[in-house]
Amino acid sequence: MPRNKTERQKASGNPYAYTVLQNLRDAGCSDEMAAEFIALQDRDEEEQQLRLLFGHRKHLLERLHREEKRIDCLDYLIYQIQNKK
Repeated sequence: MPRNKTERQKASGNPYAYTVLQNLRDAGCSDEMAAEFIALQDRDEEEQQLRLLFGHRKHLLERLHREEKRIDCLDYLIYQIQNKK
């Protein structure tokens, strides 16, 4: 269900608009980014939409890699403790 009147209006004009908004939210996009994405869609600016999506994807990957490094540090400490001699 769309969150507010603007989203309901956009969803009523485009049957996929709500699905796109939900997908963007599920991907961790801010409401501002989602609004920008929809505005670009309304203007048929696919290149700019792709720029937004690739930028967010890059941001998510950077966060993932930071978290992987933290897990590696914990794994090392666990290994050290378990293999004390």
